[in-house]
Amino acid sequence: MTRIRQKLNVQWHKRALQIFMAIIIAHWAEHLVQAYQVYELKWPMHEARGVLGQAFPWLVHSEVLHYGYALVMLAGLWLLLPGFVGRSRTWWLAALVIQFWHHIEHALLQGQVIAGRTLFGAAAPTSILQLFVPRLELHLFYNTVVFIPMAVAMFYHVLPGAADHAQMRCACALRLHSATT
Repeated sequence: MTRIRQKLNVQWHKRALQIFMAIIIAHWAEHLVQAYQVYELKWPMHEARGVLGQAFPWLVHSEVLHYGYALVMLAGLWLLLPGFVGRSRTWWLAALVIQFWHHIEHALLQGQVIAGRTLFGAAAPTSILQLFVPRLELHLFYNTVVFIPMAVAMFYHVLPGAADHAQMRCACALRLHSATT
């Protein structure tokens, strides 16, 4: 393990997780605002751009942004994986595997933009699951199925059982276990 990755998973793990989770929650908020704009405010999809997209409309319509976020998410999950042990590691790894697929979907979209050709005879760049689920709902689904195992992993990481706590190298645990627990 490189020195930086080791520090990210030992002495910097708690702060790195806080920063990573803040990014993820902000991303979640953008998608929830966009869904609110579409379903509650009845805005047309091209006008429902979340919060940042209102000020910077090109952000929402840029596949580079979406692919970049998918890469950041994938990299964060991978970089922070060694800091997880036991049950928390299993759940974090599940999030990593799901995010890897999500990244593949975004890579397909980005590839279509770069090539100037769409797949499946679609009018716009289209991912595989987007053939079955509209893009807004698909992104809410992906964010949910990645976030749930992350949240479970975080729960087990900050509130570990005694066996998992004994293996931890970071200071993320919120409680200490006595030798009898």
